[in-house]
Order: sequence, then structure tokens, then C-alpha cells
Amino acid sequence: MEPRIELFPTTKFIGKRLKMSLTANRTLELWQGFMPQIGRIQNRLGTELFSVEVYNETLFFEYYSPEKLFEKWAAVPVSHLEFIPSAMEPLEIPKGLYAVFLYKGKASEAPKAYAYIFGTWIPNSDYLLDSRPHFAIMGEKYKNEDPNSEEELWIPIRKA
Repeated sequence: MEPRIELFPTTKFIGKRLKMSLTANRTLELWQGFMPQIGRIQNRLGTELFSVEVYNETLFFEYYSPEKLFEKWAAVPVSHLEFIPSAMEPLEIPKGLYAVFLYKGKASEAPKAYAYIFGTWIPNSDYLLDSRPHFAIMGEKYKNEDPNSEEELWIPIRKA
């Protein structure tokens, strides 16, 4: 599982967010609240869905615990933020370098891929984890629990 390295441009999003931890995972609740409202978002770019994680604590991964809280977003990219539907919020991901991993398999088995990324790939690469949002892009090949599902895992990095 080797990534491609990409520069992600500054991008605006509209979506919903919830605080959660891995032990108190509220991802299903987040997406169930977002998807019925997605048609209200104007100026949408493309059809992909973004699952964004914002780790406010600088040392989140260095002192990792499955009980640590983070912010998770269900969002879509937009051209501008002139109209934000009620119960939704804007998000901007700043420009930066990312390691992009193509994940194939059931969504419930993605933690194995993340374990490889954080436990093997990053420590053995020429990069360090950067403190910008992490995200997954779910396009037309994303099928949730289907073993043939595909999504891209974008991990923020910087040169060591």
C-alpha cells in the first residue's frame, strides 16, 4: 500500500460536524444527519463526499488513546460560501502536502489500513505527520461495506 504524494489546494466545504472518539464513534449519526440535507447545498463542486477529521490537539497521535475526542465532518466541496444551509457550517482545508492511499475494502476494515499508515508507513518514510485535517474522499466507487469499495485516504504530511 504505497501512497502518491499530492499538494491539496485550499478548499472550501459545507457540512455537518460532531465531536467523537474512536470508542464513542458517532460516524453513522453524522452521516444520517447530513445526507438527507445534501441537496440544500448550493455551489457544490463534483459529486464526491468528504469525511474529514480535525484533531485539535497537536500531539493527538503521539499520545494516542481511543478515548481522545476529535471533530468529524461529513462535507462536500463548494466554490464559495455565500449560502450556508441552516444546521450546516463552513470548513476550509488549507493548502498542503498529503500522502494519498487508495483503500479497497469494507469501511469497517479501514482501521487496519490506518494502523499501517501511522504505524509503518509514516515512521519509515521521509515525512512527518502534519497538523492539518485528515480526510477520506468517497467517490463513485465507494460502496461502504462492499469488499470492492474504494476510497482515498488523505493524510497530511511534511518533509522530515
